[in-house]
Amino acid sequence: MPDTTCHMSISLDGFVAGPDQSRDDPLGKRGAELHGWHIGDPRATEADRIAAGWLMRPRGAYVMGRNMFGPVRGEWDEQWLGWWGAEPPYHAPVFVLTHHSREPIEMDGGTTFHFVTGGFDAAYSAACEAAGERGVDIAGGAWTVRQALHAGVIDELTLDIAPVLLGSGERIFDGIESFGFEPAEVLHSPISTHIRYRRVA
Repeated sequence: MPDTTCHMSISLDGFVAGPDQSRDDPLGKRGAELHGWHIGDPRATEADRIAAGWLMRPRGAYVMGRNMFGPVRGEWDEQWLGWWGAEPPYHAPVFVLTHHSREPIEMDGGTTFHFVTGGFDAAYSAACEAAGERGVDIAGGAWTVRQALHAGVIDELTLDIAPVLLGSGERIFDGIESFGFEPAEVLHSPISTHIRYRRVA
């Protein structure tokens, strides 16, 4: 069976997004500080570029939470199409967890957002079927990654650890009682330590 991957930037104190996420601050207050290694920091090195290649490698399908898809809460009372413009970077089906049904949204470049109301297992099953041999990526955010960790479906977990303390926000490891991964590759730069973990057999 093809690998299921997950790649998240994280602070030293375990947050993958800052507090007070909003339309103006989709990553929460100071959350963007976790992502300088692949978004515009001039101190980025070859290690960061290699890790960016891990992040952007093509996958057959993606699973993400509704909060990652956008800031709209409750019923879909506006025509929100995602943060990424007309051509999102996924180029594959994306299965968005939500409690409110919505028709799929077809975007340029091969991305179609499908809205799944049946929970994580239903979204993951649909993603596996759509991905075939190309594998599935758990795109985030924190709650979706926690569900994937609880379900034991992630084969490769990459963490980009920024030398930043956020103090509060969204964690991925709250309630996770065992890790079950070992380091397979480590890269580092002044702005991030990239650790690619593989599930222990």
